[in-house]
Amino acid sequence: MNQRRRPATNVVIAGVGGQGSILASHLLAQTALKEGLDVKLAETFGAATRGGSVMAHVRVGEVWAPTMREDEADVVLSMEPLEGLRVAVRFLKPGGWALLNTRPWYPVDVAVGRVQYPAVEHIVEGLGKLGASVVTLDATELALQAGNARAANTVMLGGLFALGVVDLSEQNLFRAMEERWPDRLVEVNRAAYDLGYQAVSVSLGDTT
Repeated sequence: MNQRRRPATNVVIAGVGGQGSILASHLLAQTALKEGLDVKLAETFGAATRGGSVMAHVRVGEVWAPTMREDEADVVLSMEPLEGLRVAVRFLKPGGWALLNTRPWYPVDVAVGRVQYPAVEHIVEGLGKLGASVVTLDATELALQAGNARAANTVMLGGLFALGVVDLSEQNLFRAMEERWPDRLVEVNRAAYDLGYQAVSVSLGDTT
């Protein structure tokens, strides 16, 4: 298949191990490939597979390197609030979007009381100081409404598509889901996608 060329769209998907950040990046990349677009994907992992920092760069369009430079991301999609701020400080371009799941994943030091996790409001404030356009949603709660807390990553993909920054077809995203999961899980994840899309649309004032 000949790949179509167009100006690059850069998305960083961040979180911690076990939240499905990498799976979300693969679904997004597969969607772009189904549309005949050039796409590059790069992943980084923290010290622990589960609970460590995880980040994926998804670059759609005319790009040559799999990883983006500082201040180059159009969107930072984060499954975890503090990880979103940490990644945005380095990669989010001025005026870019920060799409944040508000449900924290507390590290061990927080759980045992050694350090204090910042209030999500302070994290959002910090993102605003970076010049980010911030949209928040409780993707974990919406995933539970859809039928499975593990579908929080597809809630976030729904939110990403609602931003309108990534010009991809949701039909091709659904096809990518169908190739990965049995019908029962596809149904749950499509419902999760819809809930995320609706939540972000309402946040942006688009209720159509």
